[in-house]
Amino acid sequence: MLNIYVSEEVKTKTDRTVSKIRKANNICNDCWIDLVAPTDEEIEMLVEKYDVPEEFIRNPLDDEERPRIDTDADSDSLLMIVDIPYVQDNDHPDLLETVPLGIIIKKRHIITVSLRDVPMLKAFTENQVKDCKVGYRNRFAIQIMNAAAGEYLRLLRQVDKSIESSEKELAKITTNKELYRLLDLSKTLVYFSTSLKSDEAVLEKLNHGPTTIRQYEEDEELLDDVIIEFKQAEQMADIYMSVVSHTLDAYASIINNNMNDIMKIMAAATIALSVPTIISSFFGQNCPMPWDAEFASKPVPFFILLLSGIFSIGIAVVILRKHRML
Repeated sequence: MLNIYVSEEVKTKTDRTVSKIRKANNICNDCWIDLVAPTDEEIEMLVEKYDVPEEFIRNPLDDEERPRIDTDADSDSLLMIVDIPYVQDNDHPDLLETVPLGIIIKKRHIITVSLRDVPMLKAFTENQVKDCKVGYRNRFAIQIMNAAAGEYLRLLRQVDKSIESSEKELAKITTNKELYRLLDLSKTLVYFSTSLKSDEAVLEKLNHGPTTIRQYEEDEELLDDVIIEFKQAEQMADIYMSVVSHTLDAYASIINNNMNDIMKIMAAATIALSVPTIISSFFGQNCPMPWDAEFASKPVPFFILLLSGIFSIGIAVVILRKHRML
């Protein structure tokens, strides 16, 4: 799918001139081309008519593509691939991942390429981002990165709330559902932390590396702010990842302790239930019982068995108490 957007100056009710983004029908100078899972025909058209390197369009469509910067001197194009957060399923907001987003800066156009529809970019098409002009391509690319940093921070705060919610539920009763939820959050934080480190490296290279873009003073300040936002998000992801890891370790210990307590109770119950068995086994011994006629002449075997049973139970109780099983 290919969408085209341009900026236009609009006057507000207070006679203030602001820039608004609107959808256009044809590709023109100073436009933004948004490609979402583009077809071969759309890719071929951009390659042939607007001299866009084909690999610059196809590389961001690979889920395993890592963040990086690339240039093509022949077509005077710059490609910036970054990882952005993405919600897999709106019904399950804890299932988060990152997807590559390609930003291609040309002399007259800026192109974004992604395999999935990115909700983050709707803030631009719905004019929710202030001072946004598509014609200022370098600044617009930095503003996209700023929006990505804000989305990371928003989702990380959501992850923090999910962690607290799971901890409260686990404090009441340990369930597999909440443990699986923490595992999903741990996986999400690993993805986020890895992607944030890679994105930060791309921004640092864009700012101070050999591959830079032309920036005005306002652009430099904005890029510095974006780098700070990414560093903050990276620190938050690392902290939350550590919290989830320690929480899982703590509940694993709690589960083991609970299992040990249950085994102690089962062992004590087994011992307690064996006492009647010992007593009842007297009836199977080849010795006279007190109600038998022979008991008066042979009472010793009965008392030997009785005292042996009591003595063995006493020894078992002492041993169990010594090992804190009773």
